[in-house]
Amino acid sequence: MFTGLVTAMGRIVRVGRDRGGVDLDVVAPYRRLVLGESIAVDGACLTVARKIRGGFGVRAVATTLDRTRFGSYAVGHRVNLERALAVGDRLGGHLVQGHVDGVGVIKSRRTRNDAVLFDVKVPAAVARVSVPLGSITIQGVSLTVNAVRHPGIIQVSLIPHTLQVTTLGAVEPGDRVHVEGDVIGKYLESLSRGWRGRRAI
Repeated sequence: MFTGLVTAMGRIVRVGRDRGGVDLDVVAPYRRLVLGESIAVDGACLTVARKIRGGFGVRAVATTLDRTRFGSYAVGHRVNLERALAVGDRLGGHLVQGHVDGVGVIKSRRTRNDAVLFDVKVPAAVARVSVPLGSITIQGVSLTVNAVRHPGIIQVSLIPHTLQVTTLGAVEPGDRVHVEGDVIGKYLESLSRGWRGRRAI
């Protein structure tokens, strides 16, 4: 479990592809990483499979590649990182599973006063659980849905701090991003769907 508060930016230093998966080596400022621990890489929960000098290695298997952009990552690519939430930590963002639902597309970027507004086309499963002032995770960053602009397009507002300490500061229209919908919304949507089905019988 994560909070969506990015604690570091890392950089891909090696990419290996075999048996339908992708191995990524990431340079990061973390110390005392443990083999087998979970870490969110651009919002996707991955397992530390090996230690490297100044960082760690992870593997993205085929099912992960089906719903993420990891298959297109190259050496030099920067990533948002967050270590798993420890019991007793502050929950400053929202409950993030690290289970990326799919890939969204940045439709527009514009500045409004001291904030930057992004319109993002999100997968249908995410659109169904996105409500104004609800939560959403983009590239591993906990954000608030500012508005639902059109069906399937949500708007988020980023403050200067977020733009500085995450990779979202470099995102432009047309870029593809990892998206995770709010887990509470997912459960409510699933339960509601089941209730509607029972009522129809």
